[in-house]
Amino acid sequence: MTLIRHELRRAWKSLLIWTGALSAFLVICLLIYPDMKKEMDSISSAFSAMGAFSSAFGLDTLNFGTLLGYYGIECGNILGLGGAFFAALAGISALAGEEKNGTAEFLLTHLKTRSEVVTAKLASVLIQIVILNVCVFLLSVGAIAAIGETIPWKEVALLHVAFLLLQVELACICFGISACIWRGGLGIGLAIAVGMYFLSIIANLTSQAEFLKEITPFGYANGPDIISTGCLDSGKLLIGLALTVCGIALAYFRYCRKDIR
Repeated sequence: MTLIRHELRRAWKSLLIWTGALSAFLVICLLIYPDMKKEMDSISSAFSAMGAFSSAFGLDTLNFGTLLGYYGIECGNILGLGGAFFAALAGISALAGEEKNGTAEFLLTHLKTRSEVVTAKLASVLIQIVILNVCVFLLSVGAIAAIGETIPWKEVALLHVAFLLLQVELACICFGISACIWRGGLGIGLAIAVGMYFLSIIANLTSQAEFLKEITPFGYANGPDIISTGCLDSGKLLIGLALTVCGIALAYFRYCRKDIR
């Protein structure tokens, strides 16, 4: 617990900034919804007729003129990609950061086994992700209530659960990679998050690439699909769970055997 508290204290500024930024973007988008609502019918029609662009972002399946459609698309673009960046950066720097900053040797001189260090680091990353998502969810729900709209609890909860799972998966994949490198690797984390996001866009553009949705966590955290079906895709979730477990297993296996620099 001491190491977990230390990691959380060290990361609280980054967590605060990311949480504040994502929450602010979502709340602002929701607060301007009543003013935009009058023009939404024409906007929705225009978006749905934009061909490949509409398919890439799910604008052809959701009615942008409704709160759910508006929130599903905005939540997908803001919390999906922003949360993915945060999770990837937190995961990729968790273990490699100690060697980059020259603190790994000091850390391992304490009465902690390497597996205990990995466990504490992983726990701190997951706690940060949970805190971010709980804060964003509460502020988003509060903003919906503030503009006088009925809160669609089921759909909103499913969306936020999907994005929480997406962030956990990306964080664990990057966490595993973090155990294999000796520097911070922030570029690697960002590349993984962006790459996964664009895989989902490619999958939306053509049916021939639809199999890519099985690979990327954005496949099961797709706002239009969640809202239209009212559930999460269990098959894609199982694949995501497998990748999450593989990332965690890689972290334990590699970090417990590597030469610390």
